[in-house]
Amino acid sequence: MTAPLPAANRPRTPRFVQLHHEDRAAVRDELLQGLRAPRAFTAPKYLYDALGSRLFDAITELPEYYPTRTEAAIFAAHAPEMATRLPADATLVDLGAGNCEKAARLFDTLRPARYVAVDISVDYLRHALACLQRQHPALDMVGVGMDFSQSLTLPPDAGRGSPRVLFYPGSSIGNFTPDAALRFLRQVHACILEGAAGGSLLIGVDLVKPAGILEPAYDDALGVTAAFNRNLLPHINRLTGTDFQLADWRHVAFFNAAASRIEMHLEATQAVTVRWPDTASATSFSERRFAAGERIHTENSYKWLQADFDALLHTAGFRDTQVWTDPDG
Repeated sequence: MTAPLPAANRPRTPRFVQLHHEDRAAVRDELLQGLRAPRAFTAPKYLYDALGSRLFDAITELPEYYPTRTEAAIFAAHAPEMATRLPADATLVDLGAGNCEKAARLFDTLRPARYVAVDISVDYLRHALACLQRQHPALDMVGVGMDFSQSLTLPPDAGRGSPRVLFYPGSSIGNFTPDAALRFLRQVHACILEGAAGGSLLIGVDLVKPAGILEPAYDDALGVTAAFNRNLLPHINRLTGTDFQLADWRHVAFFNAAASRIEMHLEATQAVTVRWPDTASATSFSERRFAAGERIHTENSYKWLQADFDALLHTAGFRDTQVWTDPDG
């Protein structure tokens, strides 16, 4: 009989803390309120069901989608320098972890004592974290299922007794309006202060660039981003009982220079009436009529000037900022 491994040498099992408990009624109300608005809209978090998360992974492999490879090149060139600015043996808190790959590439350089992966797509996160734990059996890992766009309050075992490095890559901060980004960054600052002294934020921010570079990144030739955006409709159908038909809607993405943001929309290709059952009665329905060309606003991705984002960080409470960018700025 083989003797059991000493406790210190046994492979770890990732712990999982479920803070996001979906309130189906509240989700339904939120979505239907957006669909009833004069200019219909949905929150971008609803793009990320299980299939949506996988489609986004595919987007990051596209030649048009520059953010992922540019950011990866920045990390490859500057990660050792970044490590000198970050606390040793920290808890690395990965916001919007997805498949956890971006953080995992930094493990050897940053050498965190604990990895905390945070994401709203709970089932997807569980699978990703279980795979990652097998690759790094000695690293303490915690998965947190939560909607941090609403509130960023981490559980006690997410590194409250050690310095926290909050990691928010991929320019996901661009999904927030500037006012919402400030509120979120203030929460991030407070979250860092909950840990031991020396905590930091490592954040990816997409800078303003020509529309000829920006727009193909959100409307690729292969149509993967269109599939990602249109996948929202069957997800809404499942959550609300609506009867959206994919054939009635097309993907639209463009750079709004005045607002400094990429906008994604779903546009009706013909006059469409969308119906959903009323909660009070199984036999009565409500509806929203969309004219041909009318849109549902599904996502923004704000692009920043470096000086403006630095000023935003300072307003949120951060000091002593350091910027790394690619050779083209």
